[in-house]
Amino acid sequence: MKYIDSRISQVKVSLMLFLMLTNASAWATDPKKEKEPGKSEWVYLGADGKLVYKKSPKGDRIMDFSYAGYMGGGVALPNVTVKVTVKPLSDANADCTALIQAAIDKVSAMPLAKDGFRGTVLLAPGIYPCSKTIKITADGVVLRGSGKSSTGSVILMSGEKHVAITLSNGVNQRIGNRLGNATESEKAVKITDNYLPAGSMSFTVVDVSQFKVGDQVEVRKPVTDKWVEFMQMNDLVRDGKPQTWIKAGSLLITERRIAAIKGQKITLDVPLVDSYDANYTNDETTLVLANDVKRLKQAGLENLRIVSPPQAINHTKALYYAVRLNGEDCWMKDLDLMETMESVGVGGRRITIQRVAVVRKALHEGASKPAEFAPNAGQVLLDHCSVEGDNIWYVALGAGQTGPIVFLNCNFVGNGRIEGHQRWSTGMLLDNCKAPNGGMDFKNRGSMGSGHGWGTAWSVAWNCEASSYVNQIPPGTYNWVIGSKGRSMLLPRPFNNSGPTLPEGIFDSQNVPVGPSSLYLTQLQERLGKPALKAIGY
Repeated sequence: MKYIDSRISQVKVSLMLFLMLTNASAWATDPKKEKEPGKSEWVYLGADGKLVYKKSPKGDRIMDFSYAGYMGGGVALPNVTVKVTVKPLSDANADCTALIQAAIDKVSAMPLAKDGFRGTVLLAPGIYPCSKTIKITADGVVLRGSGKSSTGSVILMSGEKHVAITLSNGVNQRIGNRLGNATESEKAVKITDNYLPAGSMSFTVVDVSQFKVGDQVEVRKPVTDKWVEFMQMNDLVRDGKPQTWIKAGSLLITERRIAAIKGQKITLDVPLVDSYDANYTNDETTLVLANDVKRLKQAGLENLRIVSPPQAINHTKALYYAVRLNGEDCWMKDLDLMETMESVGVGGRRITIQRVAVVRKALHEGASKPAEFAPNAGQVLLDHCSVEGDNIWYVALGAGQTGPIVFLNCNFVGNGRIEGHQRWSTGMLLDNCKAPNGGMDFKNRGSMGSGHGWGTAWSVAWNCEASSYVNQIPPGTYNWVIGSKGRSMLLPRPFNNSGPTLPEGIFDSQNVPVGPSSLYLTQLQERLGKPALKAIGY
């Protein structure tokens, strides 16, 4: 009996050792497995190290987002020479708006140098109480602080409702990518292709005589009743009242430049985000010359803090907004925006927003929420930006906005969400972004707002992390969540909760990160080489 007990004990010990070794082996290999990237079906590195793109049966593909950013991507932000230095007034409570504005106006009156700049106004460390908007209206002017911490340069907002700082020349100008209408004076030239796939760079027109290389142009997609019905947006109702998604006769307008002309074929400088189907546009997609754009250029805002005093906790009664920028080849970087609301609004094109942090400790109340980043512009890069707050939109795009609009390595803290907010915004890339307690949405908002409907198409979340994704697929298009961690939420159209859940968008390699690590950076390197990555700090 003792022998049997002894053998049983030996077997138990052997079994325990086996299990321990097996578990140890498993634990030793699991991290290795986690480090091995997955492979996307839609974009991946081929044997030659180049990106390979899967196409839909009609030729649609994930676009090249690398054209986003200052000067079209891959160009370092300039370090513009200081021409005037401003120090806080001796009276700590005195309004500094006029003091700072006078310095900006002085530099604005200086001639433009050959490099396209006039100079920088430097704010010395200190607190600058300001009751009105500080305005940059001239090309080549930069406002720079001496640090974005509480011991740096601090714009302390006060007084009536206003934006702390604006960068815009105020000229009555076209507003770039938008949902708009034609005017009688414009000469529209018909695009003859029956179908332009998403991601296209070129197309054919009936007449090239009025165009030349370098021209700024607008590609105009007509909104038709047939298309609205195809998108299932013709039956929106809220509280018993019909809602209009996009009015037939409107135009979805995309701003581009002509890179090449060969015969009747025109090649653009940046890919088109959307698809153009003659069957749903009544074969009336057109190209319009748009050289009269006169935006602010080569202006920047750097290295300071903007602080709002306590304000209403519902954005409909907000008093203090941080920054509004409408320009081309402009930037803002190294900003801390404290307690402002609807903090950053952007229009124009080729803009970089780098290391801009929005902090909202005050809890926002109400069903309607503020959007802390509203990048309603084309070719916008937001790099290492962040938002902290609850019950807010971290990011929301407006009607008819089209990319590339890129969020790269951005962090979002709280239960807010990111979305293309309304009426057909297209071409947003969330690249290595994190919202662990929030959400990322490419979805149909139905009758929310005044009939926001399909808010996002042709957009990508790449190697992201979120608590949840509402990833839906509009008719005839795609949205992709690739290599991203988080759960999918299947939802019906808002105000139609008894109806079916809407079709799910593409989830590719869900919860398993894919290679390459960054889609934007890999596309940029492939297009412009490694120096382009170094130029933007990678």
